[in-house]
Amino acid sequence: MKPFVGYKKELLSVSQLLELIPKFTIEPSYYFLRWTYKVSGIVEQPPTNIDFPMIEGQMFNHECELRWKHKRQNTYEVLLLTIADKHDDFTPVKETIKKVGNEKEAWRIEPNNPQIFPSYGYPAYGYRPDTTRFPKKLIFPDSLDIRLKEEEIKEEKNNKPKLAQRYFIDNETSTVQFVALTVELAQT
Repeated sequence: MKPFVGYKKELLSVSQLLELIPKFTIEPSYYFLRWTYKVSGIVEQPPTNIDFPMIEGQMFNHECELRWKHKRQNTYEVLLLTIADKHDDFTPVKETIKKVGNEKEAWRIEPNNPQIFPSYGYPAYGYRPDTTRFPKKLIFPDSLDIRLKEEEIKEEKNNKPKLAQRYFIDNETSTVQFVALTVELAQT
């Protein structure tokens, strides 16, 4: 498991972006899309042509998070945060750190608890539907365990993937540079 953070040098059109997203989609994958007037919530259906233009979006699963952000004239910049090693069609955000006598990876991910979070994720929590923090109820798919913080103590065992976060840490400065959404898969 080698962390990689990279971006597309060129801006992608909607059709190029829609061709790219399935290349990183594995089961289960989730999407979060944002427009100026609404958000999709976390959904299981990938975006289609009718969802564009949007301000930004992301697709995440237990291996990666793919982010896209609107730039101009319906083109998007794209960032990839993954634990599935380097992708040649993406430009690395940082190269390998070259120190005297050895090479060190540019990024690291530290496990919170390797027995509980084997994919190096930290818990992430959803909000109760009746929380007044947001003007409208956030949508979460039934297939995803959003582990409500106040219910963590009486956590039930289920086989649903759990919402989690993955911290991409700069190996040179030990600073968290990116926080990616991920899913923690149930242990079998």
